[in-house]
Amino acid sequence: MTALTLSTAAASGLRADAIVVGVAKGAKGPVLAPGAEAVDQAFDGKLAALLETLGASGGEGEVSKLPSPTGLKAPLVLAVGLGAPADGDDTTTAADYTDEVLRTAAGTAARALTGAKKAVFALPVADAEAVGAIAEGALLGAYAFDAYKETGRGNKNASKGKAPLAEIAVLGAKPRDKAHKAAVARALAVTEELNRARDLVNTPPNDLDPEAFAAVATAAAKEHGIKVQVLDEKALAKGGYGGILGVGAGSAAGPRLVKLSYTHPDAEKHLAYIGKGITYDSGGISLKPAGHNETMKCDMAGAAAVFASVVAVARLGLAVNVTGWLALAENMPSGSATRPGDVLRMYSGKTVEVLNTDAEGRLVLADALAKASEEEPDAIVDVATLTGAMMVALGNRTFGINANDDAFRASIHETAEEAGEAAWPMPMPEHLRKGMDSPTADIANMGERMGGGLVAALFLREFVGEGITWAHLDIAGPAFNEGAPFGYTPKGGTGSGVRTLVRLAERTAAGDLG
Repeated sequence: MTALTLSTAAASGLRADAIVVGVAKGAKGPVLAPGAEAVDQAFDGKLAALLETLGASGGEGEVSKLPSPTGLKAPLVLAVGLGAPADGDDTTTAADYTDEVLRTAAGTAARALTGAKKAVFALPVADAEAVGAIAEGALLGAYAFDAYKETGRGNKNASKGKAPLAEIAVLGAKPRDKAHKAAVARALAVTEELNRARDLVNTPPNDLDPEAFAAVATAAAKEHGIKVQVLDEKALAKGGYGGILGVGAGSAAGPRLVKLSYTHPDAEKHLAYIGKGITYDSGGISLKPAGHNETMKCDMAGAAAVFASVVAVARLGLAVNVTGWLALAENMPSGSATRPGDVLRMYSGKTVEVLNTDAEGRLVLADALAKASEEEPDAIVDVATLTGAMMVALGNRTFGINANDDAFRASIHETAEEAGEAAWPMPMPEHLRKGMDSPTADIANMGERMGGGLVAALFLREFVGEGITWAHLDIAGPAFNEGAPFGYTPKGGTGSGVRTLVRLAERTAAGDLG
């Protein structure tokens, strides 16, 4: 893991491979952001002009590298764009930059410094929240998944790849300030668990079947004082979990339902988080075509997010009870697989006609929703890479929010924005429910094609206990980045949903469930 320290020293006197400064997009050219004063002095006050000569504008995500002049102990200066200041004034203050702007800038800089041992981050610091945002962004940007490469296994004869930035020093943050120390401790807990979720999403499915995922969750739970229960095939059959069993029926790797229970003696509220954990989704008998199944190791990203968030909540010691449910199965075609036309009896007792075996995530979630409802939590949130339709609606960087309560949906949206995750509230039109009527069973697992993401949410609602507040996060778009890295987001697994779930637990512990 990347090490992180706080420092009030002048940037000019610190030994490091690079110094990171912020540059804003001013009305007449790039403007240095607060924190860059000592570095600018080493350039005789001409750093902004030099950056403009090099073509820098201060646009968000822009990176410019310059050799350091005499007077700086670090050999490299990296200027990262912050975009236009909030007040639009060329004379900027630290308060002009939002936490997400700082988080993104720090992540961009950390990625650009891959291979470096130490970097000093001299970005604008207005308060403890800014310290936390810079730390979080830098730690998320300094991520790499190389477990399956020769260099990742310590092979000295392998060609050396560049390792992530090894050490981060945040300037302007006070090492003895309680608020600053708490912000960094939070950033470390959240980012370490979020990066663990990324690792799980990136792990090949031949090494992460439901049993292996359950073992990872069990080990982490024991390490952090979380109670864990794992239901295997026999226990699932005895309990009547027809949805999870039906999805996993075609695979040689049996399904699992993992329950993670974090409790706090001062807790007044109870949250239930449920994650879709399809460790590989071939589509089953309704087989996905070539070009649509190569990244389906990521179909357990919802379960990874729930797992990571519960562990992060435990590490933070939040005064709220949180139960995580990981609904794990591998969806494969075989002679024992569920067929289109089969009817499954779910844990709730409802029957479901399976019209498409590639609409499997809602089946495992349905069983987990019904089970979680028995404990009557104050709210349930499920997280799933559920539908391509949501990606069509919102793109690759924004997740959708459905809920059975408008106020709670608005609260989740606000929570996601606070956490720095792009999300958008979505409706659940009642007329779409009729499309799931089945002549054979209580409900079908498919409905109208148009509005498929909304149909899926309506299906899930059928399995939420009466009177329980519930929200559904469809993270199909942002869970796995197939494009180039950006900001603090790497290629591959992103950890989507983790920060929103942790922030929701923090708000709930503070008495603001919404």
